[in-house]
Amino acid sequence: MLNGKSIYLRALEPNDILFLYTLENDVNLWEYSHTQTPYSNYILQNYLENSHQDIYQAKQLRLVIAQKSTEKPLGFIDLFDFDPKNHRAGLGIAILTTEDKNKGYGTEAVALMLQYCKDFLQLHQLFVNISAENEVSKRLFSSFGFQKIGIKKDWNFYKGKYSDEEMYQKIL
Repeated sequence: MLNGKSIYLRALEPNDILFLYTLENDVNLWEYSHTQTPYSNYILQNYLENSHQDIYQAKQLRLVIAQKSTEKPLGFIDLFDFDPKNHRAGLGIAILTTEDKNKGYGTEAVALMLQYCKDFLQLHQLFVNISAENEVSKRLFSSFGFQKIGIKKDWNFYKGKYSDEEMYQKIL
């Protein structure tokens, strides 16, 4: 478990199924997760059963962002496209409810994950892919020194229109 001031990051637990189901099936997040169809409880249960795999096997790691005072799950922070040879990975974050956004939880979760990536995984760099319209995420990652390194034109198609995606990178 990675402890912060108001949140902690922990591994997925079997009782996270309802939270996982709610987050993965929130159509408002599908634009960012590139999801096109709902996930069933069965599929997510299988995912949870295999979530114990080491990041070196699965090439990804999903941690729950939980509030310290209540232990309430707030969202997820993910490492993906883990490349141990080149010491890099992608990073993504999602806070589920509007009431839990803009309270510093995402900022604290990113700070904890950056430290984890540096200290335990010995990563040299992280990258994030952000929708060009997502000003909140661009501010969040820029505040940690992520720099925009490119724009993927008309990269994503969602609700009948194409949008650009920006790639940000941080050398740790």
